[in-house]
Amino acid sequence: MKRILAYLAPYKWRMALGFLIKALGTVAELVLPLIMSYMIDDVVPTGSVLALSLWGGAMLLAAVVALVGNVKANRMASKVARDTTERIRADLFEKTLSLSARQVDEATLPSLVSRLSSDTYNVHNMIGMMQRLGVRAPILLVGGVALTFAVDAVLALVLLVSVPVLALIVVLVTRKGVGLYTRLQRAADSMVRKVRDDHTGIRVIKALSKGEYESASFAAVNARVSSAESKAGMTMGVTNPLMNAVLNLGMAAVVLVGAYRVAGGNAMPGDIIAFTSYFSIILNAVISVSRIFVVLTRGGASAKRIADILALPCDLLPVEGTEEGDAAEVIRFENVSFSYGGAPALKNVSFSLKKGQSLGIIGATGSGKSTLVALLLRFYDADAGRVLLCGKDVRAYENQAFRKKFGVVFQSDFFMAASVRENIDFERGLCEEEIERAAKYAKADDFIRAHDGYDGMLTGRGANYSGGQKQRLLIARALAGSPEILVLDDSSSALDYRTDAALRQTLLTHLKDCTVVMIAQRISSVRFADRILVLDGGRAVGFGDDAALMRTCDVYRRIYASQHGAEGGEDGCDQ
Repeated sequence: MKRILAYLAPYKWRMALGFLIKALGTVAELVLPLIMSYMIDDVVPTGSVLALSLWGGAMLLAAVVALVGNVKANRMASKVARDTTERIRADLFEKTLSLSARQVDEATLPSLVSRLSSDTYNVHNMIGMMQRLGVRAPILLVGGVALTFAVDAVLALVLLVSVPVLALIVVLVTRKGVGLYTRLQRAADSMVRKVRDDHTGIRVIKALSKGEYESASFAAVNARVSSAESKAGMTMGVTNPLMNAVLNLGMAAVVLVGAYRVAGGNAMPGDIIAFTSYFSIILNAVISVSRIFVVLTRGGASAKRIADILALPCDLLPVEGTEEGDAAEVIRFENVSFSYGGAPALKNVSFSLKKGQSLGIIGATGSGKSTLVALLLRFYDADAGRVLLCGKDVRAYENQAFRKKFGVVFQSDFFMAASVRENIDFERGLCEEEIERAAKYAKADDFIRAHDGYDGMLTGRGANYSGGQKQRLLIARALAGSPEILVLDDSSSALDYRTDAALRQTLLTHLKDCTVVMIAQRISSVRFADRILVLDGGRAVGFGDDAALMRTCDVYRRIYASQHGAEGGEDGCDQ
């Protein structure tokens, strides 16, 4: 909570002015019953029209001050809440982008989405409510009770007996509510995850006629969220009726005692009227206080979830004092091992690659191919061993300088709902020539022009292009930045053999100074590479060119044998 409150510091003077205006308006509201009591008991019996007019004018002035003060203060409070939440949301979004892959895995993407959306919304409500009612309600409550003593101390004492009971209700309900709202937000995370998964796989769901199953699955998640929300709402919802019941019982006692005091000549009728007015004020103030505790409880739980992410350390910062290696080797892995927390994904992997060389990585599903690329790009740090880039430990690089060396195409990449040109450029300020050259190298220029050209729009997730066309657009995006190292993570799986072969030939012809790392499932996609790394169960079981591996690596030969029939005549054009 302290971290979130720190965001209010730039607005402290604006908030102070808002609090002052709100306080003046609230005090003016408290004065009204006193003026009314004085008019009934002291002014009306005199029959003076002038006095009645003057005091009536005083009531009108107090009412105007209360109205204008509350409206102005509420507008200022809304602006502070808006600006503060905007900064929190911006910092939280920036923080999520800076998190390491391991931190994202631990926090989970649905939870990060929920914190950026519903949690920031709850914090916005809390900040606004605390400014609007956080000043007004306590002043009305304390001031109303104090003025009841000024009107009639005996009646005020009767009403005051209910205060300890009210305080006990607030403490017990609030303590219970924090845990319930925390569980509610976790349930909301699971709903975000379910919706995200269903939207991503909507075509598969329809193709397999699993709509009813997914609807039932969503209904179960929805029921858990509804149950958590119901428990939290019911727990916090008892505050108002319980407080009203206690205050109404107190008011019944006040009316009874007041009737005896008026009958005995110890109180005036105007005092009773003023007292009942203050009771209404106190009742509304208590309701407002209960609302504050509900919003504060929910906002506090959300603020903690946001603060937990903002407080995460940057665990992939540059490390000084690392030992340098051979600068002629663009990529070098030295006895690298890595685990996601369970069984090792990579075990003692070692290899090196010089500038301009190409590396093909092949192996069965789950053999560690994508993990190796994740370590090369420093999405994770190795558990043991080290990864070097141009003779320098990847941990020693500044992030921006490090990332600019790479052009990357992942297995599951994304498109913006923008033009083809904007998707290839990707906010890098590339010129038209660079964009079109990259598209030609990626064998994408022809179909781009056959569609609506480079200004043609892509729909969400690039649905208006085929799978192979989308892969070539992604390769064009990676090539457009003229990277030193090109990483293609199974980026030709949707390409036909002819296009795949033509693309590989382009890489060999036009990107001689670029070091290429290619992950593939098809052996024909990597046989052209200068070096081929064969992974099996996280271990490097073969490293060399195609001819050497065919002689020495059983795993490579088995992969070749399993695919040879499917590739048939393609082998000749690959060599």
